[in-house]
Amino acid sequence: MEDVKKEPSKGYIPSEIEDKWYNFWLKNNLFSSECDSERPSFSIVIPPPNVTGTLHMGHALNATLQDMLCRWKRMKGYKVLWVPGTDHAGIATQNVVEKMLANEGLTRHTLGRDEFIKRVWEWKNSYGGQIIHQLKKIGASCDWTKERFTLDEGLSNAVREVFVSLFDEGLIYRALRLINWCPRCYTALSDLETEHEELEGRLTYIKYPLEDGSGHIVVATTRPETMLGDTAVAVNPLDVRYQQLAGKKLKLPLTNRIIPIVTDTEVDQSFGTGAVKVTPSHDFNDEAIAKRQKPNLPFITVIGLDGSMTADAGRRYAGLDRYECRKLVVSDLKEKGFIQKEEKHVHSIASCYRCKTIIEPLPTAQWYVSVSEMAKDAIAAVKDGNIRIIPDGWKNNYYSWMENIRDWCISRQIWWGHRIPVWYCPKCTDNQGFSNSESIFVVLSKKLRGLNEGTYRQLTEAGVKHADIIQNVRTLTVGISVKPFSGSSDPTSCPQCGCVDIIRDPDVLDTWFSSALWPFSTMGWPDKTKDLSEYYPTSVLVTAFDILFFWVARMIMMGLKFMKDRPFNDVYIHALIRDESGQKMSKSKGNVIDPLIMIDEYGADSFRFSLAAFAAQGRDIRFSSERVEGYKHFINKLWNASRFITLNIEKYGFNKGLTIEEIEKELLTADRALMRIPDRWILSRLSVAATDVNKGLDEYRFNDAANAAYQFVWYELCDWYIELSKTSFEKSKSDCEAALKCLLYVLDSSVRLLHPFMPFVTEEIWNSYPHSGKTIMLTSYPDMLTQDPEAQERMDFVINAITGIRSIRGEFNISPSKRISALIRTFSDAALINLLEHKDYISALTKCGENLEIGENVQKPKGSVTSVKTEMEIYVPLSGLFDIDAETKRLDAELKKVDMAIHGLNIKLSNEDFIERAPKDVVDKEKLKYSEHLSKRERIVENISKLKEIK
Repeated sequence: MEDVKKEPSKGYIPSEIEDKWYNFWLKNNLFSSECDSERPSFSIVIPPPNVTGTLHMGHALNATLQDMLCRWKRMKGYKVLWVPGTDHAGIATQNVVEKMLANEGLTRHTLGRDEFIKRVWEWKNSYGGQIIHQLKKIGASCDWTKERFTLDEGLSNAVREVFVSLFDEGLIYRALRLINWCPRCYTALSDLETEHEELEGRLTYIKYPLEDGSGHIVVATTRPETMLGDTAVAVNPLDVRYQQLAGKKLKLPLTNRIIPIVTDTEVDQSFGTGAVKVTPSHDFNDEAIAKRQKPNLPFITVIGLDGSMTADAGRRYAGLDRYECRKLVVSDLKEKGFIQKEEKHVHSIASCYRCKTIIEPLPTAQWYVSVSEMAKDAIAAVKDGNIRIIPDGWKNNYYSWMENIRDWCISRQIWWGHRIPVWYCPKCTDNQGFSNSESIFVVLSKKLRGLNEGTYRQLTEAGVKHADIIQNVRTLTVGISVKPFSGSSDPTSCPQCGCVDIIRDPDVLDTWFSSALWPFSTMGWPDKTKDLSEYYPTSVLVTAFDILFFWVARMIMMGLKFMKDRPFNDVYIHALIRDESGQKMSKSKGNVIDPLIMIDEYGADSFRFSLAAFAAQGRDIRFSSERVEGYKHFINKLWNASRFITLNIEKYGFNKGLTIEEIEKELLTADRALMRIPDRWILSRLSVAATDVNKGLDEYRFNDAANAAYQFVWYELCDWYIELSKTSFEKSKSDCEAALKCLLYVLDSSVRLLHPFMPFVTEEIWNSYPHSGKTIMLTSYPDMLTQDPEAQERMDFVINAITGIRSIRGEFNISPSKRISALIRTFSDAALINLLEHKDYISALTKCGENLEIGENVQKPKGSVTSVKTEMEIYVPLSGLFDIDAETKRLDAELKKVDMAIHGLNIKLSNEDFIERAPKDVVDKEKLKYSEHLSKRERIVENISKLKEIK
């Protein structure tokens, strides 16, 4: 062809094409969405990665699957919007900047709030968003002109609108409850912001004397220091050991405070002694027990916000670090004879996901959203089928969590984030009659132990603003009722009394609050934009299972509340990527795989295809670099096939200048009856592959789609059709031209089929032959092609004959280059007719030449081996092809090796200790190995038997 743009280089080199084509796509604005088009719409919002983040395997999988869907839909004729963006990641980002300030000898308090926020923005503009650039490395085709940030002006307006609306409805309120508290970050944390780890601790059994001196009850605890805040001991009412003690009083050791023995059905009779200490201020289960009692049990806080003991812990322990206090408490209990015993105990410890400090459950005043009514609508949306959760098994998890949902804590005691739009008037404070903010501080400082006037002076001298100190005290104090007010714009005075000395709440909103609005806030809400009308609700959300509740459920609630419609039609929950042995990846285990290293070493296309090929629904991915390398071989196979085709187009003078579109039209309108069977067969197999790939993508079965494309390209196109076509090149000019046209069309269809999986190499190959249009991205996706069952059935005879002869070659180690003889006995007219018609293909692909006999009356020659296929038997004479004695000797030696391996595996798998103690994946691997060795042994024995028959 004269118009071939460029011959592909001899080897596939990813680094030479990836940046080139990504920059081409960006320069030509090919990722941009459009409105006002009659084409159907498809939209995705990216789960916004933290602005502090770098690309990890989870991000890579998530973005690859989204990109596959977007590229597929573009080629299917949809107008596509894929919204990119990042999350401001309040705690994480603040920690990063605070560490940077520490290197300068500064703290956020010495800078003050405004200056600190300015420094965070400077960091964000300089270093934040690195992950966005990394997403581009894997080929993400987001509309980068619409990149959003959860703290940008538009999203901030949406956050304000939602907060004020919920506040005015009374759905946002402030309450004192137990919350995960980080003593290092000095803020409340959600469950998602904590990490749990199994650690070995100690279970301490403590004697609690009965008040009447008649005995004692023993409780077991992993946290002896919290006993100083006990307000009861609880037992299960069904526990016969304690039924006679329920309602009696106890003397709390070390304090002599009198506490009751209460009953609660949630007490686990099997833990410890079956009697549990109740410390409502420091344990979530204990808080629930305390609130179920009538009257409620009192809350005594003995550990402070900084992790040290409060005055309520007693003079001896006040001010001590909680773990130092633990040692002293245990020592004192031992000295006074209150400890029955101690034993090792493995239990789960929660720590801050950022600074790794062990969290402390503490009662603090926080802002909450009442979600019970919104949750009902969100449950109904899934149950009614308006929102699909895929795989289906996750629906039950969703229902369980939503049906037992608790109100959402939305406040965080940090400075980076959306500041809560609530103000307080010192003159309108309920029941206090304060005349100014200073008097509020005086009262509050007395209520919050540890913050006295001296501490206040130290803070002010360090540059902390007066109002910030007041409000930090306020948020951590109870007992003072301050009447808040909010609004869509910042007030300058109290709306009730006109006082201008109003104070803003210092807390910021939980990061998840702004991201819960992501599907519609990113499209311009609360304004009525074209993007909202064209692309909301979004088509699908691709996400990980661990944020199904913390993010997905909240987006559903907020979408239904404020848009009156679901935020997405489908939720696809992808698998977790583990290492090749099935272990979860973690830095501590040293088994983390860096996707950028994979891309540098093997190319983005190989990496992407690996992720897709193993993304089976409901099954975690066991990932290894060997698998990526394997798919690089696949791309090399495709590359070499394209090079073979384009070189032969030039070699045989097929240079009419036809575009691929013209060839496609010619082939698809041709009379199939006049076409060669191999050409009809490959077109039919292409149709089957296209149907399977489309079905897989449509059903989010990415592995099925990838494997269907892989099987077609590797085996049917490269291993079969290209080899079959070679026989046509030396025939007539018309045969050669027909074969080359079909080859080019099938290659073109294959790269279009593969484009969503591997965009770079397919764009490069597509641009190596003439076509209309400027990018493969905007070509049509193969689908709804004509299938040809007759051609497939007829070619099956040819393929069976060839594979039968080849299998004999392989089994007996006959060199592929050595000429052999073969005889095929047919058992049907169809087999006979088709094999005779395509005898030249069989001869060429099996290296039989003229030594191929086909017929109904063919007899098996002496010294032959047989391969049985459908409606035929194949005989290959082995005499003279190799030394039968030497081959028998080789197989005997191989049999001994296999027998030794089987014996060793048999011993291992018969060992009960190994079966019970070894990891399941290790046991399964050994069982698979045992099964494979048995199969191999069977084949060797069969071949030895055949050789003995020949001899």
